[in-house]
Amino acid sequence: MSNRTSTRNKNKRQRSDNNAELINDLYRKIHLSGAVSKDEIRQLYMYEKPVCFPGCRVNTKDNLNCFCGLIPTLNGNRKSGLWQKTSEIVSSLGADPSKDTRDSLDTPAGLTNLGATCYANSILQFLYMNKSFREGVLSVEPEVLEQQPVLDKIARLFAQLHASKMAFVDSAPFIEALALDNGIQQDSHEFLTLLFSLLEQCLSCSKVSKARTVVQDLFRGGVSHVTKCSKCGNQSEASSNVEDFYGLELNVKGLKGLDESLDDYLSVEELQGDNQYFCSSCATRVNATRSIKLQSLPPVLIFQLKRCVFLPNTTTKKKISSAFSFSGQVNMARWLSEQSGSEMIYDLSAVLIHKGAAVNSGHYVAHIKDQDTGLWWEFDDELVSELGQHPFGGGSSTTPSKPAQSVPGGQSGPVEPKSVVNGNHTDASSSETNKHVQTFSSTDAYMLMYSLRNQTNGDRKSQMGSGELKVNGGACLPPHLLKEVDELNKSYEESCQQYNAKKDAKLALINERRLEVRSVISEAPVQSPTESFRWMSVDWLRQWADNISPTEIDNKPIQCVHGKVPVSKITSMKRLSTKAWNTISSKHGGGPALGEDDCCIECLMETARATVSADSYRDGRTSMRELAESALAGKCPDGQLYYVSKSWLGQWVRRRNIDLPCEADTGPTASIRCPHGSLMPEQAPGARRALVPENLWLFIYKSANEVKPDDMIGCSVFPYDSDVCPQCSVELTEVTSMEDTLRDFKLKQRQSHEKLALGKTVPLFSNNKYYLLPTSWLSKWRSHVTAVGKNASSTEEPENLNTVIESLKCEQHSRLLHRPPSLVRKRGVILQKAPTVDELTIITENDWILFCKDWNVNQEKGILAEIDLSNSVEDSMLGMSEDTPITEENVNNLDDANGETESQGPTVKTYPEVCEDCIGERESCELVRKLNYCNEDICICFVRGKEPPKYILEGSGNMEPTNRRISKRSRRTSYGNSVNLNVSGTTTLYELKMMIWQSFGIVKENQILHKGTKIVDGETATLADECIFPGDVLWVTDSEIHENRDIADELSDTKMEVQQLEGGFTGTLLTSNIGTQVVSQGCYN
Repeated sequence: MSNRTSTRNKNKRQRSDNNAELINDLYRKIHLSGAVSKDEIRQLYMYEKPVCFPGCRVNTKDNLNCFCGLIPTLNGNRKSGLWQKTSEIVSSLGADPSKDTRDSLDTPAGLTNLGATCYANSILQFLYMNKSFREGVLSVEPEVLEQQPVLDKIARLFAQLHASKMAFVDSAPFIEALALDNGIQQDSHEFLTLLFSLLEQCLSCSKVSKARTVVQDLFRGGVSHVTKCSKCGNQSEASSNVEDFYGLELNVKGLKGLDESLDDYLSVEELQGDNQYFCSSCATRVNATRSIKLQSLPPVLIFQLKRCVFLPNTTTKKKISSAFSFSGQVNMARWLSEQSGSEMIYDLSAVLIHKGAAVNSGHYVAHIKDQDTGLWWEFDDELVSELGQHPFGGGSSTTPSKPAQSVPGGQSGPVEPKSVVNGNHTDASSSETNKHVQTFSSTDAYMLMYSLRNQTNGDRKSQMGSGELKVNGGACLPPHLLKEVDELNKSYEESCQQYNAKKDAKLALINERRLEVRSVISEAPVQSPTESFRWMSVDWLRQWADNISPTEIDNKPIQCVHGKVPVSKITSMKRLSTKAWNTISSKHGGGPALGEDDCCIECLMETARATVSADSYRDGRTSMRELAESALAGKCPDGQLYYVSKSWLGQWVRRRNIDLPCEADTGPTASIRCPHGSLMPEQAPGARRALVPENLWLFIYKSANEVKPDDMIGCSVFPYDSDVCPQCSVELTEVTSMEDTLRDFKLKQRQSHEKLALGKTVPLFSNNKYYLLPTSWLSKWRSHVTAVGKNASSTEEPENLNTVIESLKCEQHSRLLHRPPSLVRKRGVILQKAPTVDELTIITENDWILFCKDWNVNQEKGILAEIDLSNSVEDSMLGMSEDTPITEENVNNLDDANGETESQGPTVKTYPEVCEDCIGERESCELVRKLNYCNEDICICFVRGKEPPKYILEGSGNMEPTNRRISKRSRRTSYGNSVNLNVSGTTTLYELKMMIWQSFGIVKENQILHKGTKIVDGETATLADECIFPGDVLWVTDSEIHENRDIADELSDTKMEVQQLEGGFTGTLLTSNIGTQVVSQGCYN
């Protein structure tokens, strides 16, 4: 043990025992004199205590003049209330709307993400940043917008993005207008294509030329699918057809950059063999070529990179995350079907990025170039960040970049980047001349947008109507949209002003209250003995010092029944100077005002009386304690004696530091008083008693009556010569007789059934009769007859044997409902194989006859059993008669012998016979019940290239989860890695294999799962289908055939496919006929 001095409570001031003794002396003096002086009041109410103990950090309860700890230090704070951190007080007011203020109208605004709407936000930002498209949408007539809800919502959205003073705009009205599910991630390219189709229909009703065809003019190009006969050179009739496109879908897999993808897109396909083309000119199937020709290109060219591929082996989709390079400008002239001498230079204007490894999840962001300033911006829902002159922020200090190759302007060809920064983006540094272009590489780029140079964004001359107002350096908004945006801005500014005013008022109140509390606390101590003061409740004082808006003064908790201040409340109140009291009272009101003259003399006199009474009781108890200890030891003086409970008296002696009688002093004779009011016989349970002298009894009796007056039951008087209750004596004698009879019966049972009582194995013979009893009944019988001492009365008597025997037979056929136990041959002796596990136990005919006699059973109703040797291969060994000499020692050691043989052994024939029909039905129901489990554990053992332990092969190979006996050696063996998995009967093998994959890192295709010697194969079956029960031990090996891969890909793709079918935009306005109907009605009107 360490001798180090304990530092616990070292700063806590210890109470002085001398001070307590002094106070007790004062109370004794007051009780004797019957009067109280002012000096005694000052001492008892502790007026003279110092204002504060030196170094005091907390408020001291027994010092009425201590005000420390009521408020924190000068720079301190608390978790709540008045002294909470200012930042936390401000945050309790709610979000500060001014933090969402837009820096300037030159900074783009973001869009709110409603859950999984980042795909829509990225597309909307791309469309808005295209000046021509934005002006086209904003120029639509108000009456057309009223008829087209989707067009109206996108126009309002663009107006807010253009002139709102908030840093982000709510996209909910637009998403709700399209009936999109904001909790499902969708494909951004599919969304853009469907949105273009819907907007074309809606805009066709406008009479403004720049608005009516803005989608076609900016984004629509033309391609033709040309099939050419290799024999005659003629093209098919369909080759002259030109199909519209809004974006080119380019392959990414196996390709390094944009140039290679375009070449792959426009490559020539040979139609040969089974794919030969039927030429109408040649009138036969011939070899041919097929290709795509670009006939016309739009001002804004969109490339969709096909990063999503379908895996036929797993029927899932996977994202390709390989690096893909693309130039800052592309000359598309070389890829047009009709070559011209002029160039068609497209400049990179936007990059749509999909972050994440899974196809059906992740996050979309857009990097878009502002055509007026040339700056790139990252649009990540509400957050908009400036990237500088590079689309991936290469010029900023926050994004690392490395130089890649640069190619001369106008020159085409594949470009391979030198590096990929952090597996994401790399931008190429180049000279700022027109002879070189930048090349970028990305592993997440999903869509690329290019704008035709010299016609950037498809700009056309503004055709805004009259009455339109200009904002943001010349950009225009129609009056109806400008009015709405102005109202929103005004409402936003008002909310900012209201919040600021609320915050300022709150902080002003806080500062005012803090100054008030500190000022009052500094004036609170009473400085001189002659200064007047007021009593104040500590509880109210604490809440006044801690709360921002305290309640009125409440001194009622420190008042006694006489309306004054009792001395017992000195730890619940403080002495407050009259000046401090007046300051608080004038501001908060309440009361009552309690001063020096309000000390309660009556309560003080009662306390003095109680103190003297406690002294008297304590002294008397000390003297009586020696007599009680002698009484417990059986030593009593001569004179009148009385009985008390011996256990009660022992408890009374052990109690210490008792000042007044309490509940424990009651009931000294309760346990020795019988129900008839007389003395209980001492032989009764809990009725032991002790004799005490008269003076001790009178002290005990007086103390008990002070707590419970007139307690005739718990405090009955039993002198030494009191007679014992005759009725209770007779009853006690009868109970004793019954116990003796039961004891004799149990002894007779143990002697009559010696082997059954000891649980010994009974040797069986073929020419003897035996009977079957339920093992559960025998276990209860054995516990009942072998219980002795205190446990004899607590053991439960076995059930009625007649009822138990009848329950073994089926009602329909009156046959046996249980299969007879199995037998085993050891050293030439037939024994029951597992008597402790089997449902039935074999007993001898003599045991059965004695049971019938002792337990009132009809002997003929028993289940007769005989040993059948017809199937045994060793009849000569098993056909032993009862005269065969077998010593008791040999029989007792049979369980430990070796050479056990089970095949073709003896069997048990029963009368009545076994009812296979009822047993089969019961076992089927039991099997279904056992397989219908939920949240149970099974053990999976990973075996590396070796055979599993024997207990796994034998134990887990059983079809039913019977009670398995596993050797101690097997239980101690630690074989490979094992893990418990929580499963249900409905868990599929696929789900189980995924758990094993996650636990051991074995891909599901390599797992060879076993239950015993049986291989568990497949993925769709459930554990119940394979008869896998709770607690089963399965083992798995790794075939190492398939290559290891990350489980995250399997989990993410599978999870999304299981949880929801890919419905795309089914059920939304993008795929319904509502949009077409609305457009048609609007056009005809």
